[in-house]
Amino acid sequence: MTDLSRRKMLVGAAAGAAALGVAATAKAATFGNPDRPPEGRVNAKSPTSLDDPGPQNPTLANEFPDFQNPPATDINGMDLFWASFNNAHKRYQNGGWAREVTQNDFAISEDISGVNMRLSQNGIREMHWHQQAEWAIMLEGECRITILDEQGRCQVADVKKGDLWYFPPGLPHSLQGLGPTGAEFMIAFDNGKASEFNTLLVTDWIAHTPPEVLAANFNVPQDAFKNIPTDNLWIFQGDDPGPLAAAQAAVKSPLGAPDFPFVFSLGSMKPFKETRGGSVRIADSRNFKVSTGIAAAMVTIKPGGLRELHWHPNADEWQYWIQGEGRMTVFDTGPKAATADFRAGDIGYVKKSLGHYIENTGDTDIIMIEVFKADHFAEVSLSDWLTHTPPKLVMEHLNITEDVLKRFPNNRPDVLPA
Repeated sequence: MTDLSRRKMLVGAAAGAAALGVAATAKAATFGNPDRPPEGRVNAKSPTSLDDPGPQNPTLANEFPDFQNPPATDINGMDLFWASFNNAHKRYQNGGWAREVTQNDFAISEDISGVNMRLSQNGIREMHWHQQAEWAIMLEGECRITILDEQGRCQVADVKKGDLWYFPPGLPHSLQGLGPTGAEFMIAFDNGKASEFNTLLVTDWIAHTPPEVLAANFNVPQDAFKNIPTDNLWIFQGDDPGPLAAAQAAVKSPLGAPDFPFVFSLGSMKPFKETRGGSVRIADSRNFKVSTGIAAAMVTIKPGGLRELHWHPNADEWQYWIQGEGRMTVFDTGPKAATADFRAGDIGYVKKSLGHYIENTGDTDIIMIEVFKADHFAEVSLSDWLTHTPPKLVMEHLNITEDVLKRFPNNRPDVLPA
């Protein structure tokens, strides 16, 4: 919206409010900069008010223009809701690498920790399990997953870009990169303190169990385990696992298959909502039945588009930015409001029920993942609320006319066009 159109809307709103007998408290001097005392560079009158002569890291500062020059509507301070895999330490091994962002690095992130992992062609993330649920999305390449449920039923599946997997807490599994390029994926655990560098590994357990116990447990001589690794493998280079059908036949249980698949194709599903501004795809326990602990949405925002003003009433939101660039503003009580800039590989976090919106500030689509520690995706749209509340009540709150209110979207658009 231009400054001229903003002023026209303000004049119309004030006039309408006066006609309704409502005190028109908004004034041009405060519209778009309502704070007392006023915040934002726009308020600086003396030249040295804007000076920043101290030590600088321009490369870093230039990545965050809205930290350096916040919108005048930002107010007070908030817990930092930006983090990134781009400055996370990579752990390399023969077979791939991984990096993570946990609550130790990102204090606000109580519900979710994240891992970005790469497996080479035939690279293996060794057989292991977690105390937390593991949710993941494929970013590039192909990967073979194996998982055993509590009834002894195994699933072996190959996943591609845009596919998900979900492993409930305690279920053992493995991952292996396939094809000429291997696999890259992002993992979310349903605990902010969970670490990929601290998992329950099969090699560790075998190595730290007395040989006589191993022999009795597996009904083999003790020396059958004489060549076991004494250091865990974690990520290592393996061989071609062979055809999927052969692997599935080899592990088939007389009890049949697990009740629900542990994989889901999010990227190829029909959008839950699609507009000229973008789209939203949702995967939760209603369509990805096994995913009872994590709900997720894949959001696409076209250049100039807006992820509408909204909030999530049932869980904190953990975001992973796959593509594009934009900025997000978060609103809290106080009032508090802050704006941060995001690019591919970055992570955002919004506490439950805090209002927020996202603007695409680049020239390519934003593709991002929203992850929630919940069994279902839930969202409240501000425009939906205002258009499903008695009109007179809304007009008295906002000092707007009925004509203005009638123009508000009343169908929860999710993503608005430029």
